[in-house]
Amino acid sequence: MKYSYSDLAKMIDHSLLHPTMTDADLEAGCKLAAQYQVASVCIKPYAVKQAVDWLKGSGVLVGCVIGFPHGNSATESKRYETELACKDGANEIDMVINLGKALSADWDYVEADVKAVCDEAHKHGAKVKVIFENDYLTNGGAGLSSDDFKRKLCEICERAGADWVKTSTGYGFVKQPDGSYNYKGATEHDLALMRASCGPKVQVKAAGGVRDLDGLIKVRDLGGSRCGATATAAMMDDYRKREAAGDTGGATGEIGAGGY
Repeated sequence: MKYSYSDLAKMIDHSLLHPTMTDADLEAGCKLAAQYQVASVCIKPYAVKQAVDWLKGSGVLVGCVIGFPHGNSATESKRYETELACKDGANEIDMVINLGKALSADWDYVEADVKAVCDEAHKHGAKVKVIFENDYLTNGGAGLSSDDFKRKLCEICERAGADWVKTSTGYGFVKQPDGSYNYKGATEHDLALMRASCGPKVQVKAAGGVRDLDGLIKVRDLGGSRCGATATAAMMDDYRKREAAGDTGGATGEIGAGGY
């Protein structure tokens, strides 16, 4: 294989964010993350303490979402939520930017919002991933094209101290002309754009639309270091099967087809 098992498993932030997940579901998800030795779980704020307990000694980190999924919380609410999560044992924070403020070109607000979370997290030794929700940015905004808007956000996040920039929440559904809702999540174009728009100290995370091993490998090829996923078992079981069969091929699949 092009990458080792650990190379790929340690890219995965196993997502435990669906609103209907029970305590039993969350515990099972943490045990699965430990079994497959992924990088982290990404869990809801109230469950951080439980996740820390479930994952004790496993080497799997605990990540927590902040202002999720729409980013509309007041900055002080996001900061305080970050403080609580870190005190409960979170190692990583996935925050959502204030999209309305970004689309209003209130860049100072956006930067201060991100910086407040980064400063609080870093004070506790935690790292921060900043979510753009790119499906809402396909037409650009604030007088900028879609690509320039994302470049602007990358610049802001880097100045504010972000450790990662992240494509999506996995829940950014957009209403289609036929009345249905859909989203793309991470796309190859956006991953390459975000990687090129940040300095080497800022990493890139894909979320949404990466559902198989080929997609995970593609994220790695494009410079992504983390990937939110629920299909962890399928991905890594496929790796073991290919490894046993002597498959040394790279990624040929596509990402960005929605789903998490």
